[in-house]
Amino acid sequence: MTPNSASQKTGLRVAILGATGAVGAEFLKLFESREFPVAELRLLASERSAGKSLEFRGEEIPVLAVGPDSFDGIDVAFFSAGATRSREYAPDALRAGAYVIDNSSAFRMDENVPLIVPEINLHAVKPTDRLISVPNCSAIILLIAVAPLRKLAEVERIIVSTYQSASGGGAGMMRRLVDETRAYLEDRDVAQKASHPPYAFNLFSHNTEINAEGQNEEEAKVIAESRKILEAPELRMNVTCIRVPVLRAHSQSITVEFAAEAPSEAAIRSALAEAPGVRVVDDRTVNDFPTPLMASGQDEVLVGRIRKDPSHPSAIAMFVAGDQLRKGAALNAIQIAECVIPGAVVSREL
Repeated sequence: MTPNSASQKTGLRVAILGATGAVGAEFLKLFESREFPVAELRLLASERSAGKSLEFRGEEIPVLAVGPDSFDGIDVAFFSAGATRSREYAPDALRAGAYVIDNSSAFRMDENVPLIVPEINLHAVKPTDRLISVPNCSAIILLIAVAPLRKLAEVERIIVSTYQSASGGGAGMMRRLVDETRAYLEDRDVAQKASHPPYAFNLFSHNTEINAEGQNEEEAKVIAESRKILEAPELRMNVTCIRVPVLRAHSQSITVEFAAEAPSEAAIRSALAEAPGVRVVDDRTVNDFPTPLMASGQDEVLVGRIRKDPSHPSAIAMFVAGDQLRKGAALNAIQIAECVIPGAVVSREL
């Protein structure tokens, strides 16, 4: 799909910044499975990755070094190369006339940039918006499960503990987990990485900076972004984010406290079963509940362990799992494009 193929095929001229990363690879898979209308595909990355090639629809597409002119003629650019790259190159893409759908944290809390989970707040996108942010993966997975419950009663407080996979740290962290696990099983010394404790057969607090309130960066993001997405600036939240030795798919233990008496378990299951992007996995008779392996490669967020909180009459508890690379990143970005960009065909319901 070379740059001149746009004249031969109908569809969108698409760029991916961060094409060689874990989320970039997921974009390519989803473009194919969802039949996203790609007429021209431009793969962009750092100079270190330039010269590689990636397969898409049977063709080898070269990876180009990103630069200020990389977005000329592009209709939509998917950014997944970190906040620094997004801040540097998003203005160039916007000046070139492209939509920018950004997976980084660069613009999420900018009041002029919509932060979108299509199943929840697509209404926040104005016709003039060309820069749209994808939320933090943990916030997406949390809110896909929690937002449908607001139709039953007012949500007053959320307590969540996350069990976050290596995929949240990118392809490098996934390799790190595999390498450390292999070394451990072969009784070889495991080289420690300065940015986090040993990973194999271990878990640790999310490896980001701690703020003055004692929250790590991930916890602070989930709180701030959830409030913005739900348009609930006073929503009370307590978040604990932990990295666990799982390759992909985040899991979460969630307690939702309502302003009045909690809805019945039947009402909660019904609301979740009808919600887009959710699959209820909740069979007590055979102990069948969400797991990260079950969620890996799936588009839906899996919700189970649905039960009343015996310590509080207005609270319910549940356990969820969602693929961090899919709904937590690439899929959410593609769904945004399908919904807001002229010429993007929605190939399936949200």
